[in-house]
Amino acid sequence: MALDPQERASVVVVTGPTAAGKSELAVELAEQFGGEIVNADSMQVYRYLDIGTAKPGPALRARVPHHLLDVVTPDVLYNAGRYEREAQAAAATIHDRRHAVFLTGGTGLYIQAFLSGLIEAEVHDPELRRGLEREAERARKEGDPDRLHRRLAKMDPASAATIHPHDLRRTLRALEICQGLGIPASQLRGEHRFEQRRYPTLYLVLDPGRRALDERIEKRTRAMIDAGLLREARWLRDHGYGPEMRPLQAIGYRHMAAVVDGLDTLENAAAAMVRDTRRFARRQRTWFRGVSDAVWFDPRQEEAIQKAVDNFLGHPASGR
Repeated sequence: MALDPQERASVVVVTGPTAAGKSELAVELAEQFGGEIVNADSMQVYRYLDIGTAKPGPALRARVPHHLLDVVTPDVLYNAGRYEREAQAAAATIHDRRHAVFLTGGTGLYIQAFLSGLIEAEVHDPELRRGLEREAERARKEGDPDRLHRRLAKMDPASAATIHPHDLRRTLRALEICQGLGIPASQLRGEHRFEQRRYPTLYLVLDPGRRALDERIEKRTRAMIDAGLLREARWLRDHGYGPEMRPLQAIGYRHMAAVVDGLDTLENAAAAMVRDTRRFARRQRTWFRGVSDAVWFDPRQEEAIQKAVDNFLGHPASGR
């Protein structure tokens, strides 16, 4: 069922930690309520990264329209600013068709960019950035690559808790804000996050609970490997997409790179994938706990989720 004109701008966020079952449920909801899906996963924008990103397959994508999947090749820099522009354009076309947007994925920053825009206050201090980069390089050469992350943990523990110690790019950005503006990055982002949203929004967070999610992550990792994740990683390498590229440093691909290079076994890489994915899921939970109006559901509560969407959109569920 299409939306009434007054409901054209409705957005249903379907998010949660990795492996929670977002893609499948979002397709079911979009089918029932005449919606279309806008991807909000920062890795699924890349072509050829299919198995390791758990990208929706052809069968799911054939059921409802999907937007912002396979946007760029892995050698192209894609960021939240570009995502905001392209997601807004996709939403405009969806709303013109009087359909609801189902914003689906686990990248909290992309969801924020779509709903509220990005932080306006920017640090433009090239010398500060170069100095931090030089410090990071010295720390790496001295065998202490986590040095700057420890500094961030002292200056802004809330930001450090959501950034992996090996994520140098985000660590440097948070330190830039702390040192350049004199306030913690988490405070700046907290003042901005989830305010002045562009659309009426139902913010659904799917989370089956830690124990169940751990089991899901282990099962999905094994399914990825069985589906050919190592083969996908080799294909990427053979076609010029090396491990130095940012998308190939993501969970799964960086683990397979060691196997491709003969530096690790597939069994060890799989165990490391499970461990790192569980850690990533904990950081995602931390982000979503900061969304004051988020409504949390176990993904198995399909009837309750459907009712929440029904109440929000203001019309009964219906096929397309």
